[in-house]
Amino acid sequence: MSGTGTGEELGAQAARARALVLLRIRSRATAVALLPAAFAVVLFAAGGQGFAEGSGWDAVRWAVTACAVVVLLVAAAVAIAVVRAKPAVSPTVPLSEEAAPDLYRLVRDLAERLGVPAPSAIALTPDCDSWLEDRTHPAADRAAREAANGGRSGPADGSGRRPRRRRRVEAAPVLVIGSPFLWWMRVAELRAVLAPVVAGTGPSAHPDIAAARRFVRGLDGAVADAAEPVQGSLRKTLRLPGRFVGRIARLLLRSCRGHAAEMERGVAAAASTRAQAVDYGLRVVAQEQVGLAYAGWDRLLTRVALPAWRMGRWPSRLDAGVVSALTELSRRDRLAEGFTTRLGERPACDLLEEPGAADEAASLLAARLFHGGPAETGPDWAPVDWQQYPEEVVDRKWRTEAARLHRVLDSMGVPPASGTGSDTACAGVPTLARVVEHLAAGQGGGEELAAGISAAVAQDEAQAPQAVSGGAGDAAGDVLDLWGPDPLPLFPLQPPRTGTELLADHVAAMVCCAAVDTAGAAPGLDWLDGPALLVDGERPADLGSPVLSLVEDGDAGPLRSWLASVGVRTDKPVRLV
Repeated sequence: MSGTGTGEELGAQAARARALVLLRIRSRATAVALLPAAFAVVLFAAGGQGFAEGSGWDAVRWAVTACAVVVLLVAAAVAIAVVRAKPAVSPTVPLSEEAAPDLYRLVRDLAERLGVPAPSAIALTPDCDSWLEDRTHPAADRAAREAANGGRSGPADGSGRRPRRRRRVEAAPVLVIGSPFLWWMRVAELRAVLAPVVAGTGPSAHPDIAAARRFVRGLDGAVADAAEPVQGSLRKTLRLPGRFVGRIARLLLRSCRGHAAEMERGVAAAASTRAQAVDYGLRVVAQEQVGLAYAGWDRLLTRVALPAWRMGRWPSRLDAGVVSALTELSRRDRLAEGFTTRLGERPACDLLEEPGAADEAASLLAARLFHGGPAETGPDWAPVDWQQYPEEVVDRKWRTEAARLHRVLDSMGVPPASGTGSDTACAGVPTLARVVEHLAAGQGGGEELAAGISAAVAQDEAQAPQAVSGGAGDAAGDVLDLWGPDPLPLFPLQPPRTGTELLADHVAAMVCCAAVDTAGAAPGLDWLDGPALLVDGERPADLGSPVLSLVEDGDAGPLRSWLASVGVRTDKPVRLV
């Protein structure tokens, strides 16, 4: 224990030393701002004592005084901007103690065992990470109060009285927990993973570290406020002083960045050392589950959730789905064998009173963060259960893309497939043969089709419902407002797709529609790969390579062989949306 105590003390000392450096930077900036005023006072005092008389000294005194006034005004503007700046608050789902009494009890017991203050609240984030976040800023407190009050700005008791203005008080930070951890991890594993995070409340309570963090967050917020875009020449002109203040704040922030990073490393080292005495052996095993959860969560979002979001549907049980995804990953990956045996133990989501409601709120927030969906459900933005996913997402996705493909072919004047007639009435018959023959003909037709598909996709996305913040019953909307004018999604999952990639997706969708309509196939869901085609309940051979051979090289041979193995009729019309 002596080694543990020594390591913790060294980390805490390093953090406090860096905090003092940051506070010295603040003090030096204040001293620089006061220096011209001090010179002016000295000059006036010297003149009053008869040591600096004459017209020359009078000119110097008034020049220094004018400079001091300007510097003080700028310093006051910077100070006001730093104090009033809204810090970036991570978008989370607030979790009250009434909604998770067992989880709060676990965290408090853990804090008591570690000998540190308990977090002031708990929130969930749709990501595989956990951290402490200071939300003592009045803006963050107001957002949390309105979120807990159903979006209303009044007091929580329902009265019309405005709450009295309260002085800022020091409070423990909020514990933010990754929602996938609650569903995949067992209770003991979650406790072991949270131990070093909760231990961070100890160093956070030190007044020097807390003051240094407020100073750095204020500078960061002031820089962000000054960088907000404005419309109109008049507004841009009025924002010039603010941009000047932002440059000064940016200069101070640049001088603080390295010391702030070292301070946070010291805090993390102290917290990690303190937590070694709590479930150390179990934490090593739990860290393996963290890596596994991250891999499964990433596959679930990019392969399963993203296609649904693009179709105007958001899976309402993402956290429950990650269990299925990780179970499938454990079955396929030899390195993950044996992890599923833990599923017989109590899951951490049992610590919540209503796991389904928390999962749904986190799933909607994930859709907003990673895709930019609206804040509320509607006719074009509705939740979908996993049982309905193949029919409402997979089949609809395929037929929508197939319909878009044939609309572009119609606009290009592509004739029907050979043997189906050549009159105007048959020109738009949606057959797979029409697509295959056009791409196999070559002569640059694939590039033109890819360009048309890209334009059609861009037009459809432009007409999609836009993301909005706030709204009654939206627990995350007010918190998202604190991110300022940053457009949603804040964290896009994938870069924009190329025309060739879009064309390959649309051709594959047309193939799947033909297989469903003519070969008795069915849409399905693969927890790791997303939308899947099922033939007799099994996934056939890979479809991607034959489609790419057709799209990129104009070689239809591999695709025709694949179609023959599944029994797909390319000459039959396909049902579109």
